[in-house]
Amino acid sequence: MDETQAIQRLKQGDISGLEFLVARHQVKAVRTAYLITRDLGLAENIVQDAFLKAFRAMRGFDATRAFEPWFMRSVVNAAVKTMQRSARQVQVGEDADEALMAELAQRVESVESQVESIEVQNQIWDAMQKLSPRQRAVVVQRYFLEMSEKEMAEEAGSAVGTVKWMLNAARERLRGLLERSEG
Repeated sequence: MDETQAIQRLKQGDISGLEFLVARHQVKAVRTAYLITRDLGLAENIVQDAFLKAFRAMRGFDATRAFEPWFMRSVVNAAVKTMQRSARQVQVGEDADEALMAELAQRVESVESQVESIEVQNQIWDAMQKLSPRQRAVVVQRYFLEMSEKEMAEEAGSAVGTVKWMLNAARERLRGLLERSEG
């Protein structure tokens, strides 16, 4: 089965197409939601809800469009709304710290560069936590999902200039936060 067939099955009310879409998009969707919420359990719930909403909305889905951008937009929007509703900033869990540290340890050669790299990574994570959920979302869309500003604007139903402004504001805020943490 391919994505087109899975979507066609879902449009016909056959839930078996959902299994294919979950297998194909779940990992990236959870990572995306996690980068915005900073809570793995919450991210998994958001993605699960997004898949259920996609299943319910599939009859109206334009099959000539790609599924992933449509679906990832719903994940990003749901993550942002969840964070705005809860008005809380979620801290990185110990498991995430351990995985991050293990990955960094494999990438760097000397102890000094390892320590420096960890410090920079922690500063970035701390600064990301101080961004609004919407600012985190545009950073995730641009740098994790590698979406162009045009794609982001199309998915959000806004002007490219608005997306550029939001992304610039997020980068400026991050830059300012990182400069303060260095000083």
